[in-house]
Formats: sequence, structure tokens, C-alpha cells
Amino acid sequence: MKNELEGKMALVTGASRGIGRATAIRLAKGGATVAVNYLVNESAARETAAEIASFGGRALLVKGDVSEEEDIEGMVEWLGTQWGQIDILISNAASGGFRSLESASVRNFDAAMHTNVRSLMLLVQACLPWFNKTNLQKKVVALSSHGSHRALPDYGLIGASKAALESLVRHMAMEFGPQGINFNTVLAGLVATDSTRHIPGAETVFDQANARMVIGSKRVLAAQDVAESVYFLCTPSSDLVQGHTLVVDGGASLHM
Repeated sequence: MKNELEGKMALVTGASRGIGRATAIRLAKGGATVAVNYLVNESAARETAAEIASFGGRALLVKGDVSEEEDIEGMVEWLGTQWGQIDILISNAASGGFRSLESASVRNFDAAMHTNVRSLMLLVQACLPWFNKTNLQKKVVALSSHGSHRALPDYGLIGASKAALESLVRHMAMEFGPQGINFNTVLAGLVATDSTRHIPGAETVFDQANARMVIGSKRVLAAQDVAESVYFLCTPSSDLVQGHTLVVDGGASLHM
């Protein structure tokens, strides 16, 4: 496998499980040194780092709550000091819970927006001094979902935050792109993770999503598929892809 990311330093938030874990592993296989961010599940984060080490990759753990400004500043400053540079930022950590808007509280709303949207702004602001340590093209990729543009049951808070996230990525591309930073979003279809298994009526929802996929095989969308697209957006092959939302869902969104 080509080491297209050799010499690059990557921070992946929410990397202890699901798409974040798959992304951290894929970036490491591409040669990057990866910071595996987690908040609660240290054992799962260690499993991610151990898998990276199993094929000779380089990883370190960094605990931090991306909804908290002080945590972000401390985490990025520590990484920058350890590495001397940061080249790739993957904003994957998300929260919000599956609940009706009728039952949602101000606290629920703030938690979704702070974790899913505000965190990206604060992470980029904190990373900027370290981005500029080398002449390498820098990459920022955020993870979104179909709730950003479609109404889904009990998904109002998450969906609204993902719509805001995609808009924020476009504006960052316009503002920071001239500094040699690519900003893009990967919009993932329905992937079986610890989080999505709690979707109301999950089994039926997954069956319907898989039935809508327009591909010439019986494959279902997996975290590794999404990670491959994130990886592409971190390589030199995507240097001219800017402010884009890349949909990875096997064509499920082509029809209702």
C-alpha cells in the first residue's frame, strides 16, 4: 500500500469506534501518524491504537471533549508540541441523541451544536498555527449525514447541526483555502455503528437503506467504505477538491 501520507500528522476526533476508528486506521495505513481522540471509552481507543501498531503504524491517544473550548485548546497545543506540526484534521466526533424536537431541551440543542458544529471552528482555530509549520497542503474533513438535507424521525437536532456543519465547511474553504488548506465534507449513508443502532426502528431503517443502494453487488455500506473516501480527501489526489460534500451511500439517496 502506498504511503501517500508519510510524514503527515493527523488528528481524528471520536476515533475510538465506528467511522472515526476506521478512518484513524486507514490514515495510519497510508503512512500518517495518528492522534486517536476519545472522551469516555479509553479501552476502545487503546484497541484502535493497538490495531494501528499491529501493522507498524504510529498512533497516540489524546483524551478531550470537543464540545469544550479548553479541552480543544489543550489537546491541540499538546499535539502540536509533541509533533511540531499538524497536517490533517478529521472532525468526526458527534452527539445529539435521537429525540423529538418537542421533547428537546436547550441543553440538548447546545450539546448537539457545540459538539457537532462549534467544535470544528474551535479545532481549526487551534490548529492554524501548527498547520503553518510546513509547506505541505493541509486537509480538514468533517463527517456529515443525510439528515443535513432530509427530515428523519427523531433526528432534528443532529440534522440541523449537520446542515450547519456543511455550511461552515464551505465558508472555511473560502476563508482559509488560500492558506493551503483543503476543507471538505464526507456525507455518509447509514452505517451500522454503536450510535446508529439506537435509531428508532433501526432494523427496518437499515433494511430500507440497503434496499435503496444502487450497486452491482450485495454489499452494504460499512465504516471502512466511508474511511476510504475520507482518506482520498487527505491525499494529494484531492488537492483541487475544495468546499465539497462527497456523498458515500451506494446510491441510496438517488431515489426516495
